[in-house]
Amino acid sequence: MALEKTWRWFGVKDSIKLSDLKQFGVEGIVTALHHIKAGDVWPVEEILKVKQEIERYGMRWSVVESLPVAEEIKIYSQKRAVAIENYKTSLKNLALCGIDTVCYNFMPVLDWARTNLHYKHDNGAESMLYDHNTFAAFDIFILGRPKAAQDYPKEVVDKAKIIFDGMSEEERNTLAFNIIVVTQGFINGTVDNAATFKEDFLYYLSRYADIDKPKLRHHLAKFLEDVLPIAEECGINLCIHPDDSPFPLLGLPRIASTEEDFEWLFNQYPSLNNGLTYCSGSLSVRTDNHLMAIAKRFAERIHFVHLRNIKKLGEKSFYESAHLDGVVDMYGVLKILLEEQKRRITEGRKDTRMPFRPDHGLKILDDFHKDSNPGYPLIGRMKGLCEISGLTLGIESAWKA
Repeated sequence: MALEKTWRWFGVKDSIKLSDLKQFGVEGIVTALHHIKAGDVWPVEEILKVKQEIERYGMRWSVVESLPVAEEIKIYSQKRAVAIENYKTSLKNLALCGIDTVCYNFMPVLDWARTNLHYKHDNGAESMLYDHNTFAAFDIFILGRPKAAQDYPKEVVDKAKIIFDGMSEEERNTLAFNIIVVTQGFINGTVDNAATFKEDFLYYLSRYADIDKPKLRHHLAKFLEDVLPIAEECGINLCIHPDDSPFPLLGLPRIASTEEDFEWLFNQYPSLNNGLTYCSGSLSVRTDNHLMAIAKRFAERIHFVHLRNIKKLGEKSFYESAHLDGVVDMYGVLKILLEEQKRRITEGRKDTRMPFRPDHGLKILDDFHKDSNPGYPLIGRMKGLCEISGLTLGIESAWKA
């Protein structure tokens, strides 16, 4: 059968058109209502506009990525009740439109972090890089987060100071703008392109001053307690995305980074509607995450798959590599996912599509002449989709031999 081939599309403003995607085998689209502020209701009419546009090109709206969880829910503020009710209404409206898979995350403030959006490979390709010492330089010396230096070992602080001292003012501002605005703005970023983006960012961080890992876990548990009954009633699978990167940043706790985190999560609400977005790229950053063990253990709860690869540059530093070239055993991971798909078909489960998308991609060839969001070039992702599709065919063909 093969996992459903999907593609992340950022709506009508995306430089990559729906008419292009069908040409190279895309079956489903992964998208969101990016024009609606986090915490507001997704109206049926707006959902249908996007759904019908996708279907006009012979594809389906396979996964919502993401229905964002408002900061008011994460910090459990007085405005939480309204945001929760709006989330429930949005889930009901998605179900009315026939959409059954919703990816979300519970990362505080910063959705994902990279320090270089144009990392050059030896062959001329480009991808994104996260360097922990450079991020520390941003956190401690450029952003100036209070007491930030206490969150890093002395050797990291010393290296960060050297990096900071070697940067021009323009380079410092560019690094801050990329981390706070560029990587976040196209995915419902908390801070927009405002003149006060650093100050705004510090304000949002300050709201977590009294929230540690146990408290953020409690807030996630209460979120699940509120929304999962609606998901069950509507037939929607919710799937949390792992933290990116899967370790604490900016003094903020991380609660979806390890096998133990997911065990805790699924024990809170055992329903299979409480699921996982299996992201090989995010999970592989930690050397203590065993990707195939995680895939096997939580296979029945994997509702959506991001396939990406990385190469490590140290304990917490890495760059994104070609889909079949890096620390991820893509063959081993795919084999487990395909075995799970076969099991679901045998058991008669409805959720047998198991959509995957090539997550991020190298900028190559004509990608350099096109505008695209960071990590989302056309040809580099198409290359990854073709490689994964070929590997999938090989695994399935070997089973038939």
